[in-house]
Amino acid sequence: MSAQLAWIREEDPFAMAQDEFLQLVEYLRQGEGRDLSHEELEVALSERGRELQRLLFQAQVDSRGSGPAAEPVCGADGVLRKVERLHERGLLTVFGEVRIRRLGYGTTGVVSFHPLDAELNLPVEAYSLGVRRVVAEQAAQVSFDATGESVEKQTGTVVGKRQIEELAQRATADFDAFYAQRTPVAGTPDRSILAISADGKGVVMLPRDLREPTRIAAQSASNKLTKRLAKGEKKNRKRMATVAAVYSVAPYVRTPHQIARSMAPIFEAVPPRPPVEHKRVWASLQQTPEEVIGEAFCEALRRDPKKQKTWVALVDGNATQLKILESLAHEHQVSLTIVMDVMHVTEYLWKASVAFTEEASEEREKWVAERLLNVLLGKASLVAAGMRRSATLRGLSEKEREPVETTAKYLLNHKDYLCYDEYLAAGLPIATGVIEGACRHLVCDRMDGAARWSLAGAEAVLCLRALRSSHDLDAYWRFHVAQEYQRNYVAQYANGDVVPVKGRSRTELRVVR
Repeated sequence: MSAQLAWIREEDPFAMAQDEFLQLVEYLRQGEGRDLSHEELEVALSERGRELQRLLFQAQVDSRGSGPAAEPVCGADGVLRKVERLHERGLLTVFGEVRIRRLGYGTTGVVSFHPLDAELNLPVEAYSLGVRRVVAEQAAQVSFDATGESVEKQTGTVVGKRQIEELAQRATADFDAFYAQRTPVAGTPDRSILAISADGKGVVMLPRDLREPTRIAAQSASNKLTKRLAKGEKKNRKRMATVAAVYSVAPYVRTPHQIARSMAPIFEAVPPRPPVEHKRVWASLQQTPEEVIGEAFCEALRRDPKKQKTWVALVDGNATQLKILESLAHEHQVSLTIVMDVMHVTEYLWKASVAFTEEASEEREKWVAERLLNVLLGKASLVAAGMRRSATLRGLSEKEREPVETTAKYLLNHKDYLCYDEYLAAGLPIATGVIEGACRHLVCDRMDGAARWSLAGAEAVLCLRALRSSHDLDAYWRFHVAQEYQRNYVAQYANGDVVPVKGRSRTELRVVR
């Protein structure tokens, strides 16, 4: 480097970036770049363009100077930091590593404060918030190993597997706070039904992160084989995630015959189904079912604080969920209609049908269709009594009668939630398709592999997938960045007044809702 060029770069922080740009132009105009194919050109520009962006980033930071404090620096601990020293730190960005030299203010026994760090809202770790977001987006979709490969390919920054899991956890630190503060969604006026739904899905966990009863049962079990698990030995490996959904939908009036399509008149057309609106789905392994379903009620109350909509809860018959829903409805004084998923009812009917018909026969289909229609007409108790009476008249053995008894008990135990004639006339949803889809997308698609999950890592991934599925990731990230500034800087300074860099105004990170 010539002395003249060194002097120019010292005086102008952008000189190196400008020089890199001119070299890149020359490379494309007269150098090897002239003969590249379009694919080779894409690769070359991606690599050299990233270096140009890194130099621009470095230049912009350098142009800010060392960041001297505009006023005395005092921490929330009440200690005045008078000793001034120049410190340097690295930052791994989406363009590569940059070095930041800035003034720190401290004294013996306390952490130094750097006004320039606050101005830049630098994270405490080496990875930038941009890298953290790339990690978060990738970790929500693919394994941590694949995430590392993707991040390195996109940014040139190497992030280890353990660091990826830690960054994913930090990225979701404000998940609950984000939804608690979010402005309620008004919704379209005709979407007068507010639906709540919940379900459970198991995730294979590391032994230390199983719930206590499951962990004890797993420790007491002994495996018959050394190379693989034998039949029945896959129990006690999972922790249940509670999945929840809240959404709005317009009334969709139908008739029982339209649902039991095989019994419907040919001329009877089914009206188009209205789409759901403002769907939020999420899941948690850490929280109890009471906490997750409680949050679903809070989300619904934020949307409908005056309780003017028609509240519906869609369930599959889980006794714990039913008890929680009824308790919360009473606690919040909400008129809640609990609807049993019609698909679960249909599955029970299919199981009972094998006691009376051949398994693969039209007669079986007709048997199920007739009884489903009667259930939809609000005659679940009669259907249960009828199949029991038929089993008795046919002289079925106890084993043959077992699916009939199971189905009859299911119908009778849940008869208060099987008033489908009333639900359909009111336009209420009667199927749990939204929550079933949420279970599949949030949990199964990412966690049904062979891996054993840590509780913290799995919870972070579930939160990230929930943000993506609910289309809230962009809004959440703005909130998260603002909260990082609050944690790392506002909370550290006396009275929450972050000392600005001399000659510049105070930094204010505003949350865009």
